Amino acid sequence: MMPFLPKSLSLARRAVLLSTLGAALLSSACAPLILGGAMVGGVMMSTDRRTSGTQIEDQGIELKAGARLREQFGERAHINVNSYNRIALLTGEAPTEADREAAERLVAQVENVSRVLNEIGVAGKSSLTSRSNDVLIASKVKASLVDARDLISNAFYVVVERGTVYIMGRVTEREATRAAEIARGVSGVQKVVRAVELISEEELARITPKPAPTK
Repeated sequence: MMPFLPKSLSLARRAVLLSTLGAALLSSACAPLILGGAMVGGVMMSTDRRTSGTQIEDQGIELKAGARLREQFGERAHINVNSYNRIALLTGEAPTEADREAAERLVAQVENVSRVLNEIGVAGKSSLTSRSNDVLIASKVKASLVDARDLISNAFYVVVERGTVYIMGRVTEREATRAAEIARGVSGVQKVVRAVELISEEELARITPKPAPTK
């Protein structure tokens, strides 16, 4: 059963919270939540700054890397892979430093991976309660980005692990700083890590779709 959301919430914010919590209820793996788009009026408003080819490559990286990690570690570790623009972010927990380093080497060898950001903690596997809390934090962060009128929220991917928020995307310094500031203000956030690929304001202007001319 989905939780009650006050009518005072904006349509976009309600959509983000509902889609986020719905995904959490449907997911039995309780992996860290990654968010990159908002459903508004039943239409996915996508402003992904990657090419379609790169998006497909990122999906392939996640599938291949995830399979290799499961084959290597089985149930001994809880390691997640999220790829954005061929940058693979590793989060979760590994029992030893040697396992942590081995996971990084394994993912670095996956086809199309340009760089690995190793944020795996050397610790026991996180609890279901902790992972559920991460889902809630992620929904709040994304909803706050939607509310920020000076940002294009769909340009950001948000990954949450053990209360740490990882912000991914191809964004400007201005956008990254603002998004991190917003995330830090969300209750439950322990730390914010900028895992972004910085672009210039000039490049942003070039890749931003121009509005259709009015008739």
